[in-house]
Amino acid sequence: MTFRSRDQNKKCTLDASFDFPPGTSAGMVKKVKMLLAHQGCENGQVTSSGNCCTLCLPGFGARVPCGSTNTVCEPCQESVTFSSTASATDPCQPCSSCPSHLPLLGSCTPARDTLCATSCPRGHYLAPGNGSQPQGPCVPCQTCQEGFGAIKACGPSTDTACQECPDGYYSEVKSSSEPCLLCRQECGKNEVMIQPCTPLSDTLCMDKELQILKRTEGGDSPNSSSEFVPPLVDGQQNNIIPVYCSILAAVVVGLLAYVAFKCWTTCKQKHQLAKARMGEVGSSPEGEKLHGDSGVFLDTHSLQEHHPLNKGPKADPQLYSSLPHPKQEDVEQMLETPTPHGKDWRSLANHLGYEEETIETFDRGEAPAHTLLSDWSAREGATLEVLCTALAAIERGDVVDRLNVPVEVSSVV
Repeated sequence: MTFRSRDQNKKCTLDASFDFPPGTSAGMVKKVKMLLAHQGCENGQVTSSGNCCTLCLPGFGARVPCGSTNTVCEPCQESVTFSSTASATDPCQPCSSCPSHLPLLGSCTPARDTLCATSCPRGHYLAPGNGSQPQGPCVPCQTCQEGFGAIKACGPSTDTACQECPDGYYSEVKSSSEPCLLCRQECGKNEVMIQPCTPLSDTLCMDKELQILKRTEGGDSPNSSSEFVPPLVDGQQNNIIPVYCSILAAVVVGLLAYVAFKCWTTCKQKHQLAKARMGEVGSSPEGEKLHGDSGVFLDTHSLQEHHPLNKGPKADPQLYSSLPHPKQEDVEQMLETPTPHGKDWRSLANHLGYEEETIETFDRGEAPAHTLLSDWSAREGATLEVLCTALAAIERGDVVDRLNVPVEVSSVV
């Protein structure tokens, strides 16, 4: 008895040129026919009517599985459901969620489930959980600071164990895995110890023949020279350390002196420039001191207002630069004395629009308030009204009252 099957338009039929044995039940005949139909379909699944079932590709699930009718497929939803295999019966499956202690490697897609890490990333370990959570989250490993070494490196479920470096060991780096290193025991024959080993650094040695210890002495000819090297006696090598310290200290003091000189020169130049801009003070032939031998001092601006022979243009009385020099000095001195609320020339400079860097430059001078007002008075629109408004804004009414005192001719003999 033989069976033959053929595939005609994806419909599996039985070409039976034989008779089933007498007494074969109808159920057995149906099972034989279905078996032959399954062998004729590529996926091995057929409908009850004998047609080959349609497969739902990855990313699609069977909304109606293959059975009495053909398969009905539907797309899976992004980040909600997925199907990673081709099937005629399996629907879209819900996406998985990563455990709280493991990081996410890839989000769920219609054709792939959520990807979760199997362990914590490098530099992290799995912290212990609590009653409700058997495992905690992945946390960064502890970092051993300088002077400490790792006696137990960070593992998948254990943190780093740090210990201070004992005598004879050191650690100069921050690390979660590096242990303390063995110190250098001694310096070489041509070296001198500068610093012994500490938990923070290794033994520091320096060559005895450094050029910093040598000086050239002039000879009879320009090219003749000799080198003087201080002798190093055994047992006295440590005495050379103060020499290095003295040389370094001299270099540092020289640099500080140079910086201080440059700052002083800059402030002096600004001070002279400010005085040059104040044409009413010191530029007039009737300046602050008339007839030097007589010892009589007159207010220059008052003299210009009352002198009948003064044909030149009058200085604008509303400009700060037109104030008498003594009154300017009083204002500057008051501004350099801060109030209980800390309102001094710095507050005025901020209100007048100066940057912090410029204010710091003024502060390095001998008379910062004078430098500020001299620089500001050279600007266009530097009137007393603007200055009084700024002083009132910083609550310095005492300086405003001083500016409003009437100018009078005064003489001192």
